[in-house]
Amino acid sequence: MKIYPVILSGGAGTRLWPLSRAVLPKQLLPLVTDKTMLQDTVLRVSGWPELMAPLVVCGNEHRFLVAEQLREIGVTPLGILLEPVGRNTAPAVAAAANYLRAIDPDAVMLVLPADHVIDKNVPFAEAVAQAATLVADGALATFGIVPQAPETGYGYIHRGAPAAGSAAAYQVDRFVEKPDRASAEGFVADGGYYWNSGMFLFRAEGYLRELAEFAPAIAVAAEAAVRLGYRDLDFCRLDEAAFSSCPSDSIDYAVMERTRHAVVVPADIGWSDVGSWSALWQVQQGRGADAQGNVQRGDVYLDGVSNSLVRAESRIVAVVGVSDLVVVETPDAVLVAHKDQVQRVKQIVDHLKSKERTEHLHHTRVYRPWGYYEGIDAGERFQVKRITVKPGEKLSLQMHHHRAEHWVVVSGTARVTCGEKVSLLSENESTYIPIGMNHRLENPGKVPLHIIEVQSGSYLGEDDIVRFEDIYQRA
Repeated sequence: MKIYPVILSGGAGTRLWPLSRAVLPKQLLPLVTDKTMLQDTVLRVSGWPELMAPLVVCGNEHRFLVAEQLREIGVTPLGILLEPVGRNTAPAVAAAANYLRAIDPDAVMLVLPADHVIDKNVPFAEAVAQAATLVADGALATFGIVPQAPETGYGYIHRGAPAAGSAAAYQVDRFVEKPDRASAEGFVADGGYYWNSGMFLFRAEGYLRELAEFAPAIAVAAEAAVRLGYRDLDFCRLDEAAFSSCPSDSIDYAVMERTRHAVVVPADIGWSDVGSWSALWQVQQGRGADAQGNVQRGDVYLDGVSNSLVRAESRIVAVVGVSDLVVVETPDAVLVAHKDQVQRVKQIVDHLKSKERTEHLHHTRVYRPWGYYEGIDAGERFQVKRITVKPGEKLSLQMHHHRAEHWVVVSGTARVTCGEKVSLLSENESTYIPIGMNHRLENPGKVPLHIIEVQSGSYLGEDDIVRFEDIYQRA
């Protein structure tokens, strides 16, 4: 049996603001280890002999970050499917199933969110092997996490009769929404309930067959999105019109709660969906918390602090005489919350959206396929950025209607196109790009290029870019 990992790398992770943002969500951040959550998820299943190369499903805006993070860990994916819009898990998995079925009609899919933690890899592999025996007979398997506490933030699965042919799996009796505290305590005491992990194993053909029966509009739209999709560099773009027309629904609602073939495999695998700052604090308790139960990262000073998570990204953060807090500092935002109230972080994001602010969208450092830029200062009719261009990369040939730019090379070598003139600039040299002039910045060297850019003009928005040539095929 060939098993294809399907890694779902969508979502914005709003409950982990201010670190997780729309342009750089939690799955693309190193929250738990020194690798990103996406990288940890891919590496977790990379050493299994029966598993094929992963198929990653992500949003268009994350495509270059996903590709770069896979390159960093030496993994060549089977493909990267680009969703033009978010439509929840059922359409995303349907697109992946259609893609795989065209490659291998017998393909089996191991569906894994990119932002989950699994500490016990051997029991996880054993659970997948158990599920595979059932999938061979037509089952659609999900993994139920053996609950460690009466959590109210997770959905639950109630097991039914033992599954035919397995002493370690059960038919699914029902799915239960996130319960209140009393109900959760009852579920744990009962022993027949599991946390709903959102991980699945089934044949691509079997999932599509059940989807066509219970959610035909999703099945039709997803099939068309793949059939009409096209290659773009190393990516597969799903057809925008077809996928946008697809109803938004989860696998649970669209298929698993309706099918007669659903089974649950209990799994005690050290799992967490890291859905909040308190959940991250809990995950880190066995990974390096201090004697007072504190989890800290960055330039942090603690005095008389207990059971807290303190994270500093750009400066020293000093915390004195408190307990049970979450303190997260970034260059443009600071969060201070009681651990029991971190679910309300989403309300902060909603507030930022309503005020048309940008702190929920991106950090001061914004990643691009050629490198990144960071905002340093801004005022009326000017802003200053630090730009880093990776070796061998180049920005698009472009023009601005409303701003001029001054570039100063801090380190590395820059090849600068300005109109018809092409020149090389080294450390401490500078150039000027007038308003309306075609220009391009390149790094022809072997080390990163760092420049300081000073923009001046009547409008400084990122949408004042007219691209004439772009190796990344951006509009």
